[in-house]
Amino acid sequence: MDIEETIYKYALTNAMEHGNKCQTGSVIGMVMSKNPEMRKDPKTVSQLAGKLTAKVNGLSPEEQASELEKYGGLEEHKRAPEKPKGLPELEAPEGKQITLRFAPNPSGPLHIGHARAAILNMLYQKKYDGKLILRIEDTDPKRVEVDAYDSIPKDIEWLGIEPDETYIQSDRIDIYYEYARKAIEIGAAYMCTCDGGDFKKLKDECKPCPCRSHTVEENIELWDKFGDMEEGEAVLRVKTDINHKNPAIRDWVAMRIVDQEHPRIGNKYRIYPMMNFSVTVDDHLLGMTHVLRGKDHLANSEKQAYLYKHFGWDIPEFIHYGRLKMDDVLLSTSKAREGIASGKYTGWDDPRLGTIQAIARRGIKKEALYDLIEEIGTKQADATISWKKVYGLNRNIIEENTNRYFFIPNPVKVDIADIPEDKQSLSVSRELHYNQPEKGMRTLNFNGSAYIPQDDYDKAVSQKKPLRLMDLVNINVSDDGAVYDSETLEDAQSKHALIIQWVPTEGAIKAKVVMPDNTVTEGYIEADSSSVKVDDMVQLERFGFARVDDVTDDEITFYYTHN
Repeated sequence: MDIEETIYKYALTNAMEHGNKCQTGSVIGMVMSKNPEMRKDPKTVSQLAGKLTAKVNGLSPEEQASELEKYGGLEEHKRAPEKPKGLPELEAPEGKQITLRFAPNPSGPLHIGHARAAILNMLYQKKYDGKLILRIEDTDPKRVEVDAYDSIPKDIEWLGIEPDETYIQSDRIDIYYEYARKAIEIGAAYMCTCDGGDFKKLKDECKPCPCRSHTVEENIELWDKFGDMEEGEAVLRVKTDINHKNPAIRDWVAMRIVDQEHPRIGNKYRIYPMMNFSVTVDDHLLGMTHVLRGKDHLANSEKQAYLYKHFGWDIPEFIHYGRLKMDDVLLSTSKAREGIASGKYTGWDDPRLGTIQAIARRGIKKEALYDLIEEIGTKQADATISWKKVYGLNRNIIEENTNRYFFIPNPVKVDIADIPEDKQSLSVSRELHYNQPEKGMRTLNFNGSAYIPQDDYDKAVSQKKPLRLMDLVNINVSDDGAVYDSETLEDAQSKHALIIQWVPTEGAIKAKVVMPDNTVTEGYIEADSSSVKVDDMVQLERFGFARVDDVTDDEITFYYTHN
């Protein structure tokens, strides 16, 4: 079946399903949805759909049914059932509820890399009716930004994640002290006063430092004096295999002194646990059964296993997944903060960033991230995400319910000369959604003047081609202005006219669209868009999907989502 026959069958199908009248937009949507290859030539599809819709609407109901029968009956155009999704199964410890945790460092707002960990944990929590704990890991005062304590919960809320319990590690310092002392008492840890360079040399040669042979009493004595020492004068180390093949795992540091005010708790403490110590203690005390983490934590998992064994605790199942990279977007929190401070970025929601705030402001739905993360899963291979992939998933979510409007970027006002008297005042109705007639229509009232895109105007002038204002009239433009040419789509097609969107000058609303590179495109949008509200998604025809960011009495601001 060639392209014309395909579109004809869809037009007949649309007519039979909607009271023997079909709509051009609906036919185009059906064709594009079921035949993605036709998206490469939207102009041809649009032109043929217009012609064939008119043909079908000119047939009687009986003729429509007869024609459709020749082509095998109604065309199936519903979406195919989704392939079953699912994550790898977890082994639940006997008699225990599956318990997981999302544990970000409060160095800034969450980005799409954090979203992977958060969503994976939540999906498993839902899958097994388990428990999900949010734990803010803030035991390094040098890596804490106070605004993150507010932004992280907001980001998690936007993601639709509801933790069963929430903990902040800086509230639990005394607990870590308790277990540090216990580790010393059972001979699992020792106080080390060696110079850092000297210890590294011994460690690299698989030799124990002299402090390793201290008695428990000697270590307790040093531990009790720890708070009066200078930064770097001593550390608490956990005993491991001094001959371990990875030097980083040999007798790792559990506690150290940090002489820097903590942004949340001030100068209450000087001795802070290292991540591997506090995480192990918390994961045990909070009942963690499974720990999902990046494969960059493989060595940390091995370090922590030593402490679990020292205390005789059950080791949770560690599941390591690959790194997540994203094309053309900044995921580094520190670089983003530097850029915001220097004025390069407007804030954490700057559309050039990969933060949850930026993604949400652009109109990417959390459901798209869920689909993405579930598809990537927990495999150890690194994954590179393209915006194209995210856009495709998001389009599947928003397309079915998004109203359509004409937006004119960088507008040119054309006063059309020589319009026949009966065409000087026209009312054009177009569907708010091509595949949902129940949404109703929008109306454009034409009185001889319109805004059209500058690019289309320039192209028509340079190529000496007429322009068809969708569903209205055909015009010729030149440096001298715009002149009426003809009325029908067939006339436009015969002259290879460019088919473009337009907005009547009367009633047009000022609009601007913040683009992904943070530039702003200004223009006008049709009057019926006045009903939109902040956070609504719209499709600006021939321009792209966008999220409504702000609405005032005289202007609507959008953030561009994708095409």
